[in-house]
Amino acid sequence: MEDFILGHYSELLSSGIILVVVVILRFLTHKTVRKVGSISELNQARTRLVSKYISFGFTVLAVVALILIWGVNIKELGLILSSVFAVIGVALFAQWSILSNVTAGIILFFSFPFKIGDRIQIMDKDLETSGTYLIEDIRAYHIHLRKDNGQLVTYPNNLMLQKAVCVVSDEIIENEGSDAI
Repeated sequence: MEDFILGHYSELLSSGIILVVVVILRFLTHKTVRKVGSISELNQARTRLVSKYISFGFTVLAVVALILIWGVNIKELGLILSSVFAVIGVALFAQWSILSNVTAGIILFFSFPFKIGDRIQIMDKDLETSGTYLIEDIRAYHIHLRKDNGQLVTYPNNLMLQKAVCVVSDEIIENEGSDAI
């Protein structure tokens, strides 16, 4: 055991440093995401979801760094990774809309143009029901919108970034109702 430790001292030290840095970065980003979520009054489930995505990203970076530190043969690893990525690429191409919705959900989390409880109007000619919607929940793939008549509409996150969305105040809705009388 001592021979292994002495023979691979620099790799073990580098691995330890990588692991400590990843743990510190994960802690700091989780704290930042929670702070952004609380300042923006975002749903805690949404905040936890974004934290999980960031943790996964740091884990992938740590694994790549450890592979480079321990000197895995890149040619053999390249063959394995190219085969794996070919299979994953075909699977992800079939699921591109899911990935774009998750990515859009993360972008919506950090840009927070609207939040749960806001009333919005979506400028989409393909949307069968026009009018205003109340945002009930923002999830990883879609947003739950409630019409005034109680109808629940799920709308994909990526379309929320592609279409024009207006945040409507309650005063405007009340004025429209009084004008009709």
